[in-house]
Amino acid sequence: MNAIRPKDLLKNSLGSLPYAADLYFLLRQSRPQTRYNLEQLAAHLPEAVAQVRPFAEKAPKGKRLLLFATLHYWVEQAVMIGLALRGLGHEVTVAYLPYADWRKPVNAFDLRRQDLYTQRVLAPAADLIRVVSLLDFKPEKDLPEQLVQDIETVSTYDAQYTLQVEEVDLESEIFRLRMQRNLEAARTALAWMEFQRPEVVLIPNGTITELGAVYRVARQLGLSTVTYEFNDQREQIWIAQDDEVMRQNTDAIWAARSGQPLTKKQRETIEALEEARMGARAFGKSSRKWQAVASVGGKQIRRELDLDERPVVLLATNVLGDSLTLGRNLFAVSMADWIAGTVRFFAAKPEVQLVIRIHPGERLTHGPSMADVVKEALPEIPSHIHLIGPLEQVNTYDLMEITSLGLVYTTTTGLEMAMHGLPVAVCGQTHYRGRGFTFDPNSWDEYFAMLNQLLSNLPARHLAREQVALAWNYAYRFFFEYPQIFPWRLMHFWKDVDIWPLERVLSEGRAEFGKTFEHLAGEPIKW
Repeated sequence: MNAIRPKDLLKNSLGSLPYAADLYFLLRQSRPQTRYNLEQLAAHLPEAVAQVRPFAEKAPKGKRLLLFATLHYWVEQAVMIGLALRGLGHEVTVAYLPYADWRKPVNAFDLRRQDLYTQRVLAPAADLIRVVSLLDFKPEKDLPEQLVQDIETVSTYDAQYTLQVEEVDLESEIFRLRMQRNLEAARTALAWMEFQRPEVVLIPNGTITELGAVYRVARQLGLSTVTYEFNDQREQIWIAQDDEVMRQNTDAIWAARSGQPLTKKQRETIEALEEARMGARAFGKSSRKWQAVASVGGKQIRRELDLDERPVVLLATNVLGDSLTLGRNLFAVSMADWIAGTVRFFAAKPEVQLVIRIHPGERLTHGPSMADVVKEALPEIPSHIHLIGPLEQVNTYDLMEITSLGLVYTTTTGLEMAMHGLPVAVCGQTHYRGRGFTFDPNSWDEYFAMLNQLLSNLPARHLAREQVALAWNYAYRFFFEYPQIFPWRLMHFWKDVDIWPLERVLSEGRAEFGKTFEHLAGEPIKW
């Protein structure tokens, strides 16, 4: 661990003195000068409470709900969601841990000040929702063995997510910090939830940090859970019930909808999305562009990359540490292991050209690049293997146009290749695997045998018309029906609140968002 600064040693000492931080906060009455900032919530909360109160007074009695959050931005959103649910009649408790940063330790003095600051900011809501600091509860001494293992898994995810690596040193500073904090959260949450037994536990994300730790506690206790996250579209939310939302488990919706052909309007809608993604344009209520450069067409990209007429196999990577990749390994121990094994296999296959597309998102990350994995596996890259780095101005959809076979771990690129009729081997646990339009190996032997079979006659491996239709059907369900309509997202949260204040959400917004709030309160989603 890094050496502790003298200032932090002093603050830890002060933090252990009863009421030292309390007295300091009482005298200063100011926000701690840390990243922990609830000033927007403080400005909005009195009016939000006033707007909710008349709805809460008239609403029929609902469920006993626990919302848990940590980090100031999740705390802000949990309070507003909690108020909305209170306006619908539910008995709401918001439990929090007042951490400013999941990556850095905090001294006891500053943590207590952040806790007192949170209590002061949330005080106006006290007559509507119960607010609980988990720092105020005595933790359980021991955790069940399974829960200890679960917390180690969450802490491993935290280290992978933070460092953007796959292999984690259990003696590293970040793992030890995350293990300590997650264990503390789990022990305290277990003590509180065993006593209170809420009917539903609502947690954002539910996979990483203390959010993941408390989710695991709720599942250990057999409590109903709801986890939620956001995609790139405004007014949309992903919801999972008794599951981690980042797993994107689409089993239920696919079981209900896979047998329903797309209508003409639905087909046009998913085609419009795909055209926007291919053309480097934003779509709908999103500002995101899926490509950095416009399409130039397959013929030109073949010339630019000096590819000849031999068949092209496209391997598309993910970004390391993305929470959509955590815990998704099947037969390979990691994505890097899969990539290394794959490029060694193709090094002996000069009859085809392997194009490795490093995810453009790597330009925004600080972890190791998958390009380095390729270079380590093949110190001398054969001429029939082409590596496209994250900074290269190449449109991935141009590569799809000249591709005969796709290889992916969990990236949605695999789904889109199937939509264009390409055979795709999916080698990580992703939501569209096993839906009837991909090849899904479960072992290295099965993977290599599958590749040899596919490569033996690539021109004949184009997907059947029914499989292509199935891929388009699935894509529509995933992009347009799996998300729920919701007024606020995490980014630009307060701008969304200005558009959809609580009074509007609880009145005219009921027609749009009412079902979503019911699902957040644990009402089963019926597809």
